[in-house]
Amino acid sequence: MEKQQRIKELTEVLNKAARAYYQEDREMMSNKEYDALYDELAALEEETGIVLSGSPTSKVGYEVLSELEKMPHDSPMLSLDKTKSPEALREWLGERRGMLSWKMDGLTVVLTYREGQLYRAVTRGNGLVGEVITNNARVFENLPAKIPFQGELVLRGEAVIRYSDFQKINESIENVDARYKNPRNLCSGSVRQLNNEITARRHVFFFAFSLVSAGDGLPSDSVEENMCWLRSLGFDIVPYEMVDGGTVEEAVSRFAGKIAENDFPSDGLVLIYDEIAYGVSLGSTAKFPRNAIAFKWADEEAETTLREILWSPSRTGLINPIALFDSVELEGTTVSRASLHNLSIMDGLALGIGDTIKVYKANMIIPQVSENLTGSGTYEVPEHCPACGARTEIRMENEVRSLYCPNPYCSAKKVKLFAHYVSRDAMNIDGLSEATLTKMIERGFLSELYDLYTLSRYKEEIMAMEGFGEKSYANLIASVEASRKTTLPRFLYSLGILNIGSANAKLLCRHFQYSLEDMMEASVEELVEIEGIGEVIAESFRDYFSNLHNREMLQRLLEYLTFEKMPEDTQGGQSLSGKVFVITGTVTHFKNRKEMRERIEALGGKVTGSVSKNTDYLINNDSTSSSSKNKKAKELDIPILTEEQFLEMIGDSPER
Repeated sequence: MEKQQRIKELTEVLNKAARAYYQEDREMMSNKEYDALYDELAALEEETGIVLSGSPTSKVGYEVLSELEKMPHDSPMLSLDKTKSPEALREWLGERRGMLSWKMDGLTVVLTYREGQLYRAVTRGNGLVGEVITNNARVFENLPAKIPFQGELVLRGEAVIRYSDFQKINESIENVDARYKNPRNLCSGSVRQLNNEITARRHVFFFAFSLVSAGDGLPSDSVEENMCWLRSLGFDIVPYEMVDGGTVEEAVSRFAGKIAENDFPSDGLVLIYDEIAYGVSLGSTAKFPRNAIAFKWADEEAETTLREILWSPSRTGLINPIALFDSVELEGTTVSRASLHNLSIMDGLALGIGDTIKVYKANMIIPQVSENLTGSGTYEVPEHCPACGARTEIRMENEVRSLYCPNPYCSAKKVKLFAHYVSRDAMNIDGLSEATLTKMIERGFLSELYDLYTLSRYKEEIMAMEGFGEKSYANLIASVEASRKTTLPRFLYSLGILNIGSANAKLLCRHFQYSLEDMMEASVEELVEIEGIGEVIAESFRDYFSNLHNREMLQRLLEYLTFEKMPEDTQGGQSLSGKVFVITGTVTHFKNRKEMRERIEALGGKVTGSVSKNTDYLINNDSTSSSSKNKKAKELDIPILTEEQFLEMIGDSPER
């Protein structure tokens, strides 16, 4: 087990170092340290036969599918019968021994390994037919890509996304009503992607909870022993406790005490008889197997009084209703507000100010209103947006009533738009937090993006604002001025066009040879022909530039900006199209490896972090180095180039 733990530690630290090195232009360790750890990992993988899917020694290439194949299960995957009573668990278990584990709240997946390699992964689906997601399972964070067992192995487990990753992903989505409601919804969408690069970015984990078969039979008649055997093969298993009739209730209490610190979503517990033959002998009903039972947490509810409904407008125009009520204690914390989501839910609850309501925490975490004991139904829908005063609209979408602000100039929308424009990966203007932007919008300093470049008109007013003085004002204006010279991909990304991230912005700029005019006139049909641009992205892009207000705003904004000339404007277009490079070691002709990577990408090439059979060139100024990358390149007969040779390849002079 120590060697397996070391494999996990090395995989994690090497991947962190690679991200820092290639994506963040900083070094966590020297090349010598990296290579030593890499070699240690490779040796441990060779010794144990375990290679994790995220291992830097065996990175999986990304692939895009046209659709997910459907596949029937060999036997129906039934749901479990449920109880909310710990006493019922004790009675169900009787005199027998059982395994009590988390009931993880994600997507159930069936995995098949053959000859030590992942052969197939299928979702639960409707219990009879699932979807084949093998391509996506290969990029699960902790799933072994290779195991030390050569026979056919079939196991079941849960794919889940941590609360911490769920929060980060949601925070990156500016469209509030496009955010995911819970980690399970995010996981379901992530696991069933057609492009497994998206799955990889979502950080999906897999936890085994059942061994179905291993070669000609199971290693043991004990559920626990089989789970431990799976763990010895490199799989993470669902955390559990072994219990009997006398200890099961105490174990339930211990699990309950861990909920607040548990980063993986759970909606209860599962109790299964440890003796497999006994459990099988019990058979099943039409709906449930009899060898296991689920325990659902009894929601702790509290009565309180609804004091106010807060209407919170978002950048997309959706106005979200939030219930404010007298504080109550739930699951050890004080709660005084809960999202009501939309008007349809409010209608169903028949809410009104002063009503007596019941609140609880869904899965002991998310505050919700469960019931209205008064049912007055007297709540009032605001006729005007609380942010800008425009008349609101009620819209019916997918049979759900929601409230919107139709004003395109609403300050709630403006704050998010400006915040995105000034962010580090966009125009990189320091000194403008959302709070500061809100004040400037409210005071009339900012209305359109181009107003940023005339802020000096309000010097005295800005210096009088809280948190500002002469120095901070000067720094702000200097940062605004510095942003006037930028790159077209940064600018395109900064506009906040729906579905256009920095990667898509670069892709579009390269395709249209850095002509903003050509991009603005491109049709949906032209856009979808670009590899990596689908219909949804194309329509968002086209809609933005079809809007007359946007075009007028852009025309004025462009008066303040100049764009740096991109390398391919003078260096032969996409001369590296289709070529894959790996960069290692120190560089001298470029400022850093990030600048070299951007040059390669600008010429149509691709830069990856590890050498594989798909690599065309390794760039390393020390071709005699004994680093793992050099060794791998020589083994695969991949050319190793110095910087000078690379510059000659692209027709550039080594002199800088």
